Amino acid sequence: MRVFKEEQRFTQLWLIVLLAISMIVPLVFISKSYINNQMSTISYVLVLLLIIISTCGIFLFQLKTRIDERGIHYKFFPFHFKYKTIQWKNIDEAYVRKYDPISEYGGWGVKGGALWNKQNGIAYNVSGNIGIQLVLKEGKKVLIGTKKEGEANQTINHYLKE
Repeated sequence: MRVFKEEQRFTQLWLIVLLAISMIVPLVFISKSYINNQMSTISYVLVLLLIIISTCGIFLFQLKTRIDERGIHYKFFPFHFKYKTIQWKNIDEAYVRKYDPISEYGGWGVKGGALWNKQNGIAYNVSGNIGIQLVLKEGKKVLIGTKKEGEANQTINHYLKE
């Protein structure tokens, strides 16, 4: 039995720098208000915590993928608390491909569907431009980002031949 497993998180340097820079402005304004006695210590601490937690919350996001004899399973926490499973019998096509996250899906994360280019389907991705493309028998498309192109391709081909 062949099993493919992968876990991905938002850990790109450009994202960390962008988030750090975007935190500076609100932190400066809040700190000025506190220094000028325009806000209580409790309010100041609560607002600081809110800014830091909401900004750093993106690092809790996690995309998990598993491919086994039952099908392709994925979970994008915090949007999914349990794995979503697409059984092999419901898959018309499955292959690994290169894609353009911005032009095809509008970026990274949970993208596509009703708010973007409907014909591309929905994408679950964290970084990069390689994904597992699924075309379901009902016509829907799902793309799951991967950093392990070779392993994913081998496992998919193994199960598609059975």
